[in-house]
Formats: sequence, C-alpha cells, structure tokens
Amino acid sequence: MSDISTFIDTEVKSSDVLLFMKGTPKMPQCGFSGQVVAILEQIGVPYKSINILESAELRQGVKEYSNWPTFPQLYIKGELVGGCDIVREMAQAGELQTQLSEAGITAKASA
Repeated sequence: MSDISTFIDTEVKSSDVLLFMKGTPKMPQCGFSGQVVAILEQIGVPYKSINILESAELRQGVKEYSNWPTFPQLYIKGELVGGCDIVREMAQAGELQTQLSEAGITAKASA
C-alpha cells in the first residue's frame, strides 16, 4: 500500500487543484463527480483529475489518505475541501472562489 500512498500524496501535494473522481471530466461516471466538474468548469479554474475507478487499490488508498469515505474529493493546495455537497454549497456562497483566490489560484469567473 505504500506505493499507492506515495502516489496519492505526491499528486495531492503537487497539484494546485486536484479532483479524485469517478470517471473523467469529459465522461463522469457518477452525477456527483459530474456536478463538481461542472462547478470547476464554470468557475474556470485549472485542475487535475484522477479517475478512481481505474484501480480498487487507488480508490481504497484515497479513502484512507483523506479519511473521507466518498467521491468525488476536491483538494486545493494539498488540503481536502470535501465532496460534491460541500463544493456546491461553497461555490453558491462564493466561498470556493475565495478559497481559490486566497490560495493564489486564478479563476476566470464566479459560479
């Protein structure tokens, strides 16, 4: 498990905005992942996504890494923001855009 833990830690720490999701941004495999992709696209923030359906080991590793049982999982500058409901509420309140801005990440618009 240490190889997958190292991979996850490296990805989280090396990406400004990282989304662990089911599927890909062009083809989400669940509605919650699709909603977070839509929010990030609407805000216009660059992000990296990792499809957790590609590996059971990856899926379990991310759950253990974050101590968060569900997907998607959004990270900003190495910090877990949360899943779909949290991201949606933060975007609607303008808090997601504020957190991105405070982290030095430029978004083109507001959701």
